[in-house]
Amino acid sequence: MTVELSGKTSIADYMVIASGQSTRQVGAMADHIFRKLKATGLTGIVAEGQSNSDWVLIDAGDVIVHLFRPEVRSFYNLEKLWSHAELDAELDGEPDMTVRVA
Repeated sequence: MTVELSGKTSIADYMVIASGQSTRQVGAMADHIFRKLKATGLTGIVAEGQSNSDWVLIDAGDVIVHLFRPEVRSFYNLEKLWSHAELDAELDGEPDMTVRVA
């Protein structure tokens, strides 16, 4: 799932949320994404959570990637958190947050 954040928050322009079926798969996905980002010449990439790989966060500046095991993704439910942010923004008269499913 891709959440467009530009104009809504200063933390990033996009947030990507994805799942792997095991800690090994989540770790491999994180390693692959980290290496691909580095290969583009991007600097300052930070990865957190690779030691247990239940939830890995990769901060690539304008894009934040969250990789979860399904149970952990369900527990934290970031999709719901951001849908509430969208509702709060609508109630405050601010622009809507666009959530795009990739």
